[in-house]
Amino acid sequence: MRVVICGAGQVGYGIAEKLSQEQNDVSVIDSSPRLVNAIRDTLDVRGFVGHGAHPDVLAQAGADQADMLIAVTLYDEVNMVACQVAHSLFNVPTKIARVRAQSYLEGQWSDLFSRENMPIDVIISPEIEVGEMVLRRLALPGAVETVRFADDNVVVVGIMCNEDCPVVNTPLRQLTELFPDLGAVVVGVFRANKLFVPKSSDTILQDDLVYIVARRDQVRRTLSIFGHEEPEANRVVIAGGGNIGLYVARALEQRQTKAKVKLIEHSRERAVAIADELKRTVILHGSALDQHLLLEADIEDADTMVALTNEDEVNILSCVMAKKLGCRRNLSLLNNSSYPTFAHALGIDAFVNPRQVTISKILRHVRRGRIRGVHALQNGAAEIIEAEALETSPMVGRPLRDVDLPDGIRVGAIFRDGKVITPNGETQLQAHDRVVLFAVADRVRQVEQMFRVSLEFF
Repeated sequence: MRVVICGAGQVGYGIAEKLSQEQNDVSVIDSSPRLVNAIRDTLDVRGFVGHGAHPDVLAQAGADQADMLIAVTLYDEVNMVACQVAHSLFNVPTKIARVRAQSYLEGQWSDLFSRENMPIDVIISPEIEVGEMVLRRLALPGAVETVRFADDNVVVVGIMCNEDCPVVNTPLRQLTELFPDLGAVVVGVFRANKLFVPKSSDTILQDDLVYIVARRDQVRRTLSIFGHEEPEANRVVIAGGGNIGLYVARALEQRQTKAKVKLIEHSRERAVAIADELKRTVILHGSALDQHLLLEADIEDADTMVALTNEDEVNILSCVMAKKLGCRRNLSLLNNSSYPTFAHALGIDAFVNPRQVTISKILRHVRRGRIRGVHALQNGAAEIIEAEALETSPMVGRPLRDVDLPDGIRVGAIFRDGKVITPNGETQLQAHDRVVLFAVADRVRQVEQMFRVSLEFF
């Protein structure tokens, strides 16, 4: 696949890195020579210095032969114009744009991005995507990661196995025997910085991070089995009143009438603006690193501290400070891809990586085959994929035990006719089933092949 990426920032770099690793033909455009040189030096991609919406620059980058254009510069208007130019002059089939300003996305302007007006096939709104991820974490505080598939009927949760986890040192085979009616499957384990698909004989160990695919109505029971019975967060302190912080606070006001929310914002002007917009949220002006301000926010009685400022260091330190002052849990926004590896050791209960959320959203449209959803785990070490099975798939019509699935792939759930099926060895896929599965990074291409229209398997 030939892909042109406009923007070599964190998201653009991450997408280029992922696509180039998968042997795609990638060109990256950015107005910063420093960023372009950095991406040329570290990745197997072509880099072009210039304005991402200018026709001559797009032509140099090969837009006339591109299968896809991904516009993720810092400026919404550049992203939108780049898609328009790619459509009008170069007839690029698929155009994806990151759009931050919420005013563009309001319902009454929904026709703006139609093919007749501004032809953008996929709009990515990081604030909404990240905000919804934060809200899901608040609803299931026992999970460190929560993603939904199959029209929200299947939930993938990441669960830390702490010292008091009841199933530590239990083989997975025995876990199945103890809870035969549990609609959940352990599909991945992150242990000692390695993510792998466990065998039924493998044992769950303390400090494992396990990834489980579960029916929506079985998620809380699954969390309970793994020692996490934390109730939904009702007392929330938010650090940072930017777009994401405002989105989360507004959603909590609308969706949880019992929620008591306090928001700390460093900028006085911004604090006044969001105070006028929010109705029940208490706005405090000052630094989230000010211990006295945290105490004024009643942090010792809070269920969760959510740090959503633009600075990772502030997010980490404010979360750690809140925990020391008595807050039950914390959740941090982490932009730096190297921080998540030691976040837990610092006392961070859960984190959200905006770059990873955005890249996951884009990967859904990059993947070949009938792919309906993608979520990358552990900086791309593995992916949870929702794919539709076609008549030509080698998996259809055969018991799963007879399907020669490569190591590194595990089926977690099947969605058929509005119902979720928890698979076992006897389960047979039917055409048009939606399959939620786990695949380590070097097996993703094989998953694509299994769900292609053609008969080119493996």
